[in-house]
Amino acid sequence: MKFVDEVTVTANAGRGGDGCLSFLRRANYAKGGPDGGNGGAGGSVYLVGDPSLNTLVDLRFKPQLKAANGQQGSGSLKKGANGKSIDVLVPCGTTVIDDDTLMVLGDVTDPGQRLRVAAGGKPGRGNASFKSSTNRAPRITTQGERGETKQIRLQLRVLADVGLLGMPNAGKSTLLSAVSASRPKIADYPFTTLHPSLGVVRLGTDNSFVIADVPGLIAGASRGLGLGLRFLRHLTRTSILLHLVEVNPPDGSDPCANLESVENELAAYSETLANTPIYTVLTKTDTVSSSQVDTVVAALREIAPNRPTYAISSVTNAGVSELMGFLGERVREAKRSLADDSDYRLDVQSRRDRLALDTLDRSLEERRALKDKPTADADQVEVIYRRD
Repeated sequence: MKFVDEVTVTANAGRGGDGCLSFLRRANYAKGGPDGGNGGAGGSVYLVGDPSLNTLVDLRFKPQLKAANGQQGSGSLKKGANGKSIDVLVPCGTTVIDDDTLMVLGDVTDPGQRLRVAAGGKPGRGNASFKSSTNRAPRITTQGERGETKQIRLQLRVLADVGLLGMPNAGKSTLLSAVSASRPKIADYPFTTLHPSLGVVRLGTDNSFVIADVPGLIAGASRGLGLGLRFLRHLTRTSILLHLVEVNPPDGSDPCANLESVENELAAYSETLANTPIYTVLTKTDTVSSSQVDTVVAALREIAPNRPTYAISSVTNAGVSELMGFLGERVREAKRSLADDSDYRLDVQSRRDRLALDTLDRSLEERRALKDKPTADADQVEVIYRRD
């Protein structure tokens, strides 16, 4: 299945039904009163969260989302039938943006959550509703209103508690496969990971969290080098970032310089995202001596003295259990605060709103850049998405 994390569709709500102009006519009522019924309301367009979906590819081939019109009213005070609303299934983690006003309409984050993106038109009134003591035979009706029509942009940002950040081949996919049932592709060349991968870490019957792995960043990614920053939006819903740094890069680069380079690219994407709690993880420690590991850890702590730093080997599992236990406690604390602390909830919502705007701004920049490039240079990469 192709991974599509952004689509633009048009939501057309139904028109309201017209009111009816009618008078009661029976054998015993030659000149009966008004009995024209009201029209039915137009159907609305809703997006519904579906946990079984993990891509927006279906909507790429369904650019028009149309609800039914309301029916016209009729005599005998019969109201027209309401237009049927439509429910469009989307993955949990979908942000909805009005493509004309660039306003965020909402997020679909929970299974079964319904978000109305286009409201159906109001129904027209039949002449019976205009009857009064001074106007006993009104010949007035109103037409139903048009439903809303909106061009909306849907952006998928996967839902995860912890996001993995780092240079290509820093060991992100290897760590994910070591701590979860996820089996991302692992190889000794850069950009092996071409798509986000999710894995569930289970520390007990009531303690688990989700880790997201995205393609690696290189210097200049904010200017379009490598895979660019296309997939960084999938880290914007995480509460913790793990920055994986290889202890002895094969290209001879400095681990400290690599850490600063990646975090500079992160800040170029979004200052809000860069302010997410980040923990440093030194990887592949089984390939060097313990003294070299201690030297690099000390150097990394000098760069970020207030940041927890771990040294691990996903191959031998050295330090992995301690790291996962630490993350489990942090995630549990965050979830507890979200449930019990109203101020914390407001801060989290404010952060999400800022990140949604940052993601939108970056998306618009990428679209403008593609329009400015010749068609031959605007190659698109097809990627695959899996959730294990």
